[in-house]
Amino acid sequence: MTEFPDAIQNFFFPKFDRRFLIRVICLAVVTFIVCRFIISPAWTNGGSMLPTYQEHQFLPVLRCKYWFSKPQRGDVVMVRFLGNRVMLLKRIVALEGQTVEFRDGVLYVDGEESPEAWNHLTPCDWNLAPRVVPPGEVYVIGDNRSMPINEHHFGHVRANRIVGAPLW
Repeated sequence: MTEFPDAIQNFFFPKFDRRFLIRVICLAVVTFIVCRFIISPAWTNGGSMLPTYQEHQFLPVLRCKYWFSKPQRGDVVMVRFLGNRVMLLKRIVALEGQTVEFRDGVLYVDGEESPEAWNHLTPCDWNLAPRVVPPGEVYVIGDNRSMPINEHHFGHVRANRIVGAPLW
């Protein structure tokens, strides 16, 4: 039986001394900080964002994206739904003070048809009366509008419930 070189042996079979313990603790603290405050793992569950995001797709969420800037119209964001464990992946279609409505499947913001490409990804037949987005809130909705309107979670949410945005 041949001996492993010292570097390989130390890598795979480290000595459990004080230096090793300090490295493990530092790694655990850095991992906690990064995963809790900077980038968090998430998975999609449901088809409300098809075709932009697939069902059961892994998404790293950049939690620090809105620390120094406000969310903009067209941004895809993660919104806290129930606590910190259940999130909704939605697109911001209107900001505070804007009027939102659907007429025969067409999204209107402030009375004008929304021309963005993400607004026409799937066919839609929704009708929704005009509503004004309250101060401090944004209006979010999924990209898959071929689903019946009653199967979607959408509407205005407080901007402070936005957790971050997916990296891709």
